[in-house]
Amino acid sequence: MRIGFQNYFSYLAFLFCISLCLHLSTAKPETYEDFRNIEAALASSSCNIYQGSWVTTASSTPFYNTSSCPFIIKEFDCQKNGRLDKLYLKYTWKPTSCDLPRFDGLDFLRRLKGKKIMFVGDSLSDNQWQSLTCMLHTAVPQAKYNLAKQGSIVTFTFPDYGVSVVFNHNVFLVDVVTEKIGRVLKLDSITSGDSWKEADFLIFNTWHWWVHTGNSQPWDYIEDGGKTYKDMDRLVAFQKGLTTWSKWVDTNINPATTRVFFQGISPTHYKGKEWNEPTGNCVGQTQPISGSTYPGGSPPEEAVVKNVLSKMSKRVELLDVTTLSQLRKDGHPSVYGSGGNDCSHWCLAGVPDTWNHLLYASIVLNSAGKQ
Repeated sequence: MRIGFQNYFSYLAFLFCISLCLHLSTAKPETYEDFRNIEAALASSSCNIYQGSWVTTASSTPFYNTSSCPFIIKEFDCQKNGRLDKLYLKYTWKPTSCDLPRFDGLDFLRRLKGKKIMFVGDSLSDNQWQSLTCMLHTAVPQAKYNLAKQGSIVTFTFPDYGVSVVFNHNVFLVDVVTEKIGRVLKLDSITSGDSWKEADFLIFNTWHWWVHTGNSQPWDYIEDGGKTYKDMDRLVAFQKGLTTWSKWVDTNINPATTRVFFQGISPTHYKGKEWNEPTGNCVGQTQPISGSTYPGGSPPEEAVVKNVLSKMSKRVELLDVTTLSQLRKDGHPSVYGSGGNDCSHWCLAGVPDTWNHLLYASIVLNSAGKQ
Protein backbone atom coordinates (compact mmCIF):
# COMPACT_ATOMS: atom_id res chain seq x y z
CA MET A 1 0.00 0.00 0.00
CA ARG A 2 2.82 2.42 0.87
CA ILE A 3 4.63 1.73 -2.41
CA GLY A 4 1.44 2.40 -4.44
CA PHE A 5 0.84 5.67 -2.62
CA GLN A 6 4.35 6.92 -3.39
CA ASN A 7 4.07 5.86 -7.02
CA TYR A 8 0.78 7.76 -7.31
CA PHE A 9 2.38 11.04 -6.18
CA SER A 10 5.43 10.43 -8.34
CA TYR A 11 3.07 10.02 -11.30
CA LEU A 12 1.30 13.30 -10.47
CA ALA A 13 4.66 15.10 -10.21
CA PHE A 14 5.66 13.68 -13.57
CA LEU A 15 2.44 14.93 -15.19
CA PHE A 16 2.93 18.40 -13.65
CA CYS A 17 6.47 18.66 -15.03
CA ILE A 18 5.32 17.61 -18.52
CA SER A 19 2.49 20.19 -18.41
CA LEU A 20 4.81 22.98 -17.24
CA CYS A 21 7.39 22.24 -19.93
CA LEU A 22 4.73 22.27 -22.64
CA HIS A 23 3.43 25.63 -21.37
CA LEU A 24 6.90 27.22 -21.30
CA SER A 25 7.71 25.94 -24.76
CA THR A 26 4.66 27.61 -26.32
CA ALA A 27 4.10 30.74 -24.22
CA LYS A 28 5.87 34.02 -24.95
CA PRO A 29 7.37 35.85 -21.95
CA GLU A 30 4.88 38.36 -20.60
CA THR A 31 7.50 41.07 -20.39
CA TYR A 32 8.40 40.55 -24.05
CA GLU A 33 4.74 40.82 -25.09
CA ASP A 34 4.31 43.94 -22.99
CA PHE A 35 7.38 45.47 -24.58
CA ARG A 36 6.14 44.65 -28.10
CA ASN A 37 2.77 46.22 -27.30
CA ILE A 38 4.51 49.38 -26.13
CA GLU A 39 6.58 49.43 -29.32
CA ALA A 40 3.38 49.27 -31.36
CA ALA A 41 1.84 52.09 -29.33
CA LEU A 42 4.93 54.23 -29.79
CA ALA A 43 4.79 53.68 -33.54
CA SER A 44 1.25 55.03 -33.74
CA SER A 45 0.86 58.62 -34.90
CA SER A 46 -1.15 59.50 -31.79
CA CYS A 47 1.82 59.06 -29.47
CA ASN A 48 3.86 62.13 -28.61
CA ILE A 49 6.34 61.03 -25.97
CA TYR A 50 7.21 64.67 -25.17
CA GLN A 51 3.70 65.68 -24.09
CA GLY A 52 2.72 64.59 -20.62
CA SER A 53 3.34 65.27 -16.95
CA TRP A 54 5.54 64.20 -14.05
CA VAL A 55 4.08 61.58 -11.73
CA THR A 56 5.11 59.48 -8.77
CA THR A 57 4.14 55.87 -8.24
CA ALA A 58 4.95 53.20 -5.70
CA SER A 59 7.62 51.90 -8.07
CA SER A 60 9.14 55.30 -8.93
CA THR A 61 12.87 55.05 -8.29
CA PRO A 62 15.91 56.75 -9.82
CA PHE A 63 17.63 55.02 -12.73
CA TYR A 64 20.80 54.60 -10.64
CA ASN A 65 22.37 55.35 -7.30
CA THR A 66 24.89 58.16 -7.54
CA SER A 67 27.27 56.38 -5.19
CA SER A 68 27.56 53.49 -7.67
CA CYS A 69 28.53 55.83 -10.51
CA PRO A 70 31.99 57.17 -9.60
CA PHE A 71 32.55 59.26 -12.71
CA ILE A 72 29.85 61.92 -12.10
CA ILE A 73 31.57 65.30 -11.76
CA LYS A 74 31.16 67.23 -8.54
CA GLU A 75 28.84 69.95 -9.86
CA PHE A 76 26.15 67.39 -10.84
CA ASP A 77 26.34 65.17 -7.75
CA CYS A 78 23.76 66.95 -5.58
CA GLN A 79 23.40 64.19 -2.98
CA LYS A 80 27.13 64.08 -2.38
CA ASN A 81 27.14 67.87 -2.12
CA GLY A 82 24.65 67.75 0.75
CA ARG A 83 21.17 67.89 -0.75
CA LEU A 84 18.95 66.13 1.78
CA ASP A 85 15.56 66.03 0.06
CA LYS A 86 15.11 63.10 -2.34
CA LEU A 87 11.60 63.58 -3.71
CA TYR A 88 13.05 65.02 -6.93
CA LEU A 89 14.53 61.56 -7.62
CA LYS A 90 11.14 59.84 -7.59
CA TYR A 91 9.32 61.60 -10.42
CA THR A 92 8.65 59.71 -13.64
CA TRP A 93 7.74 61.23 -16.99
CA LYS A 94 4.32 59.97 -18.15
CA PRO A 95 3.27 60.77 -21.75
CA THR A 96 -0.39 61.67 -22.11
CA SER A 97 -1.36 59.27 -24.89
CA CYS A 98 0.91 56.24 -24.48
CA ASP A 99 3.39 54.47 -22.22
CA LEU A 100 7.15 54.59 -22.46
CA PRO A 101 9.04 51.31 -22.60
CA ARG A 102 10.93 50.76 -19.36
CA PHE A 103 14.53 51.81 -19.84
CA ASP A 104 16.60 48.68 -20.35
CA GLY A 105 20.31 49.42 -20.43
CA LEU A 106 21.24 45.92 -21.53
CA ASP A 107 18.78 46.13 -24.43
CA PHE A 108 20.20 49.55 -25.29
CA LEU A 109 23.72 48.13 -25.49
CA ARG A 110 22.58 45.16 -27.55
CA ARG A 111 20.66 47.33 -30.02
CA LEU A 112 23.68 49.57 -30.44
CA LYS A 113 26.32 46.84 -30.47
CA GLY A 114 29.39 48.05 -32.33
CA LYS A 115 28.10 51.64 -32.51
CA LYS A 116 29.43 55.04 -31.45
CA ILE A 117 27.08 57.54 -29.79
CA MET A 118 28.40 61.10 -29.66
CA PHE A 119 27.07 64.09 -27.73
CA VAL A 120 28.31 67.39 -29.17
CA GLY A 121 27.67 70.62 -27.30
CA ASP A 122 28.14 72.49 -24.05
CA SER A 123 27.90 71.40 -20.41
CA LEU A 124 24.24 70.44 -20.87
CA SER A 125 25.46 67.82 -23.34
CA ASP A 126 27.96 66.81 -20.65
CA ASN A 127 25.02 66.52 -18.24
CA GLN A 128 23.24 64.13 -20.61
CA TRP A 129 26.40 62.20 -21.52
CA GLN A 130 27.27 61.56 -17.87
CA SER A 131 23.68 60.52 -17.23
CA LEU A 132 23.73 57.92 -20.01
CA THR A 133 27.08 56.47 -18.96
CA CYS A 134 25.70 56.00 -15.44
CA MET A 135 22.47 54.43 -16.71
CA LEU A 136 24.38 51.95 -18.86
CA HIS A 137 27.04 51.20 -16.25
CA THR A 138 24.31 50.47 -13.69
CA ALA A 139 22.61 48.10 -16.13
CA VAL A 140 25.80 46.03 -16.59
CA PRO A 141 27.82 46.76 -13.42
CA GLN A 142 30.21 43.84 -13.99
CA ALA A 143 31.03 44.85 -17.56
CA LYS A 144 34.45 46.35 -18.23
CA TYR A 145 34.61 49.98 -19.26
CA ASN A 146 37.27 52.43 -20.36
CA LEU A 147 37.23 56.17 -19.88
CA ALA A 148 39.64 58.26 -21.94
CA LYS A 149 40.07 61.96 -22.74
CA GLN A 150 41.82 63.51 -25.69
CA GLY A 151 41.55 67.26 -26.07
CA SER A 152 37.88 68.26 -26.05
CA ILE A 153 36.66 64.68 -26.54
CA VAL A 154 35.90 62.23 -23.72
CA THR A 155 35.12 58.61 -24.61
CA PHE A 156 33.39 56.03 -22.42
CA THR A 157 33.64 52.54 -23.94
CA PHE A 158 32.05 49.17 -23.13
CA PRO A 159 34.50 46.75 -24.83
CA ASP A 160 32.24 43.71 -24.36
CA TYR A 161 29.54 45.37 -26.45
CA GLY A 162 31.68 47.48 -28.74
CA VAL A 163 29.67 50.55 -27.70
CA SER A 164 31.28 53.98 -27.27
CA VAL A 165 29.53 56.92 -25.63
CA VAL A 166 31.42 60.10 -26.51
CA PHE A 167 31.22 63.72 -25.39
CA ASN A 168 32.71 66.43 -27.60
CA HIS A 169 32.78 69.76 -25.76
CA ASN A 170 31.85 72.38 -28.38
CA VAL A 171 29.70 75.19 -27.05
CA PHE A 172 28.76 76.98 -30.30
CA LEU A 173 29.14 74.19 -32.90
CA VAL A 174 30.52 76.90 -35.22
CA ASP A 175 34.14 78.07 -34.93
CA VAL A 176 35.81 80.43 -32.48
CA VAL A 177 39.22 81.44 -33.88
CA THR A 178 41.96 83.54 -32.27
CA GLU A 179 43.14 86.26 -34.69
CA LYS A 180 45.12 89.50 -34.36
CA ILE A 181 42.02 91.42 -33.28
CA GLY A 182 41.12 88.80 -30.66
CA ARG A 183 38.79 85.82 -30.41
CA VAL A 184 36.37 85.74 -33.33
CA LEU A 185 33.08 83.81 -33.33
CA LYS A 186 32.61 82.81 -36.99
CA LEU A 187 28.92 82.29 -37.66
CA ASP A 188 29.44 80.78 -41.11
CA SER A 189 32.33 78.39 -40.44
CA ILE A 190 32.65 74.84 -39.07
CA THR A 191 36.11 73.28 -39.34
CA SER A 192 35.96 70.90 -36.37
CA GLY A 193 33.37 68.44 -37.64
CA ASP A 194 35.56 65.62 -38.95
CA SER A 195 35.24 63.61 -35.73
CA TRP A 196 31.45 63.94 -35.90
CA LYS A 197 31.39 61.96 -39.14
CA GLU A 198 32.67 58.89 -37.32
CA ALA A 199 29.59 58.54 -35.09
CA ASP A 200 26.57 56.31 -35.70
CA PHE A 201 24.38 58.48 -33.47
CA LEU A 202 24.90 62.23 -33.05
CA ILE A 203 23.12 64.31 -30.40
CA PHE A 204 23.87 68.02 -30.85
CA ASN A 205 23.17 70.88 -28.47
CA THR A 206 23.94 74.59 -28.25
CA TRP A 207 22.39 77.70 -26.75
CA HIS A 208 23.49 78.65 -23.24
CA TRP A 209 26.82 80.22 -24.25
CA TRP A 210 25.20 82.41 -26.89
CA VAL A 211 23.87 84.76 -24.21
CA HIS A 212 27.01 85.06 -22.06
CA THR A 213 28.42 88.56 -21.62
CA GLY A 214 31.31 90.22 -19.80
CA ASN A 215 34.11 88.02 -18.49
CA SER A 216 32.19 84.82 -19.26
CA GLN A 217 31.85 85.69 -22.96
CA PRO A 218 34.35 83.48 -24.84
CA TRP A 219 34.70 85.72 -27.92
CA ASP A 220 35.57 89.37 -28.67
CA TYR A 221 34.07 89.79 -32.14
CA ILE A 222 31.49 88.14 -34.38
CA GLU A 223 32.17 87.46 -38.05
CA ASP A 224 29.33 86.85 -40.50
CA GLY A 225 29.43 86.94 -44.29
CA GLY A 226 32.92 88.42 -44.37
CA LYS A 227 31.95 91.30 -42.05
CA THR A 228 33.11 91.71 -38.46
CA TYR A 229 30.87 93.01 -35.68
CA LYS A 230 31.53 93.93 -32.07
CA ASP A 231 28.21 92.39 -31.14
CA MET A 232 24.75 91.62 -32.51
CA ASP A 233 21.36 90.43 -31.30
CA ARG A 234 22.21 87.09 -29.67
CA LEU A 235 19.08 85.35 -30.93
CA VAL A 236 19.95 86.43 -34.48
CA ALA A 237 23.52 85.21 -34.02
CA PHE A 238 22.20 81.89 -32.70
CA GLN A 239 19.94 81.50 -35.74
CA LYS A 240 22.82 82.20 -38.11
CA GLY A 241 25.18 79.80 -36.35
CA LEU A 242 22.58 77.06 -36.18
CA THR A 243 21.83 77.51 -39.88
CA THR A 244 25.53 76.97 -40.62
CA TRP A 245 25.43 73.79 -38.54
CA SER A 246 22.31 72.61 -40.42
CA LYS A 247 24.10 73.09 -43.76
CA TRP A 248 27.06 71.12 -42.44
CA VAL A 249 24.75 68.22 -41.52
CA ASP A 250 22.96 68.38 -44.89
CA THR A 251 26.31 68.25 -46.69
CA ASN A 252 28.25 65.76 -44.59
CA ILE A 253 25.87 63.28 -42.98
CA ASN A 254 24.49 60.15 -44.62
CA PRO A 255 21.17 59.25 -42.92
CA ALA A 256 21.63 55.63 -43.96
CA THR A 257 24.61 55.29 -41.63
CA THR A 258 24.24 58.11 -39.08
CA ARG A 259 21.18 59.10 -37.09
CA VAL A 260 21.12 62.72 -35.95
CA PHE A 261 19.29 64.26 -32.99
CA PHE A 262 19.19 67.80 -31.66
CA GLN A 263 18.82 68.07 -27.90
CA GLY A 264 16.08 70.63 -27.36
CA ILE A 265 16.69 73.79 -25.39
CA SER A 266 17.41 73.03 -21.74
CA PRO A 267 15.65 75.68 -19.62
CA THR A 268 16.94 77.61 -16.62
CA HIS A 269 14.92 78.49 -13.52
CA TYR A 270 16.36 81.77 -12.26
CA LYS A 271 13.10 83.74 -12.61
CA GLY A 272 10.36 82.56 -10.30
CA LYS A 273 7.85 84.87 -11.95
CA GLU A 274 7.75 82.36 -14.82
CA TRP A 275 5.88 79.96 -12.50
CA ASN A 276 4.11 82.65 -10.46
CA GLU A 277 6.68 83.00 -7.65
CA PRO A 278 7.87 86.61 -8.24
CA THR A 279 10.78 86.48 -5.78
CA GLY A 280 11.77 82.84 -6.24
CA ASN A 281 14.25 80.78 -8.23
CA CYS A 282 15.28 77.11 -8.15
CA VAL A 283 16.67 77.27 -4.59
CA GLY A 284 14.56 75.25 -2.17
CA GLN A 285 12.30 73.82 -4.86
CA THR A 286 11.33 70.22 -4.09
CA GLN A 287 8.45 69.50 -6.50
CA PRO A 288 7.77 69.94 -10.22
CA ILE A 289 5.10 72.19 -11.64
CA SER A 290 1.92 70.13 -11.92
CA GLY A 291 0.21 69.50 -15.22
CA SER A 292 1.59 69.69 -18.74
CA THR A 293 1.93 73.43 -19.33
CA TYR A 294 4.69 75.78 -18.20
CA PRO A 295 3.20 79.12 -17.05
CA GLY A 296 6.09 81.11 -18.53
CA GLY A 297 5.51 79.79 -22.04
CA SER A 298 8.06 78.64 -24.63
CA PRO A 299 11.47 80.34 -24.88
CA PRO A 300 12.13 82.13 -28.22
CA GLU A 301 15.29 80.11 -28.84
CA GLU A 302 13.13 76.97 -29.02
CA ALA A 303 11.27 78.47 -32.00
CA VAL A 304 14.62 79.17 -33.69
CA VAL A 305 15.66 75.52 -33.33
CA LYS A 306 12.39 74.20 -34.75
CA ASN A 307 12.50 76.68 -37.64
CA VAL A 308 16.05 75.73 -38.63
CA LEU A 309 15.36 71.99 -38.38
CA SER A 310 12.23 72.35 -40.53
CA LYS A 311 14.30 73.70 -43.43
CA MET A 312 16.89 70.93 -43.52
CA SER A 313 17.07 68.38 -46.33
CA LYS A 314 18.44 65.64 -44.05
CA ARG A 315 16.40 64.23 -41.21
CA VAL A 316 17.28 65.51 -37.74
CA GLU A 317 15.12 64.33 -34.85
CA LEU A 318 14.35 66.82 -32.10
CA LEU A 319 14.68 65.52 -28.55
CA ASP A 320 11.94 67.93 -27.56
CA VAL A 321 12.76 68.10 -23.85
CA THR A 322 12.16 71.83 -23.30
CA THR A 323 8.64 71.81 -21.83
CA LEU A 324 9.07 68.69 -19.71
CA SER A 325 12.29 70.18 -18.31
CA GLN A 326 10.64 73.55 -17.70
CA LEU A 327 8.25 71.75 -15.36
CA ARG A 328 11.20 70.53 -13.25
CA LYS A 329 12.15 73.66 -11.30
CA ASP A 330 13.16 71.23 -8.52
CA GLY A 331 15.78 69.39 -10.56
CA HIS A 332 18.74 71.81 -10.52
CA PRO A 333 21.79 71.68 -8.24
CA SER A 334 21.00 75.17 -6.91
CA VAL A 335 23.34 75.54 -3.90
CA TYR A 336 24.31 71.85 -4.08
CA GLY A 337 26.51 72.21 -7.16
CA SER A 338 30.09 73.34 -7.39
CA GLY A 339 29.51 76.75 -5.80
CA GLY A 340 27.05 79.63 -6.06
CA ASN A 341 23.50 79.03 -7.24
CA ASP A 342 23.15 76.79 -10.28
CA CYS A 343 19.66 76.87 -11.80
CA SER A 344 21.00 75.91 -15.22
CA HIS A 345 22.51 72.43 -14.96
CA TRP A 346 20.73 69.38 -13.54
CA CYS A 347 21.32 67.07 -10.60
CA LEU A 348 22.36 63.50 -11.39
CA ALA A 349 20.52 61.27 -10.91
CA GLY A 350 17.75 63.48 -12.26
CA VAL A 351 16.11 65.11 -15.28
CA PRO A 352 18.77 64.20 -17.92
CA ASP A 353 18.05 60.53 -17.16
CA THR A 354 14.60 61.12 -18.62
CA TRP A 355 16.16 62.78 -21.68
CA ASN A 356 18.08 59.54 -22.22
CA HIS A 357 14.98 57.46 -21.53
CA LEU A 358 13.29 59.39 -24.35
CA LEU A 359 16.34 58.91 -26.56
CA TYR A 360 16.02 55.18 -25.93
CA ALA A 361 12.27 55.33 -26.68
CA SER A 362 13.04 57.13 -29.95
CA ILE A 363 15.43 54.34 -30.92
CA VAL A 364 12.76 51.76 -30.05
CA LEU A 365 10.23 53.76 -32.05
CA ASN A 366 12.51 53.72 -35.08
CA SER A 367 12.97 49.95 -34.73
CA ALA A 368 9.21 49.40 -34.45
CA GLY A 369 8.59 51.51 -37.53
CA LYS A 370 10.86 49.29 -39.63
CA GLN A 371 9.01 46.05 -38.81
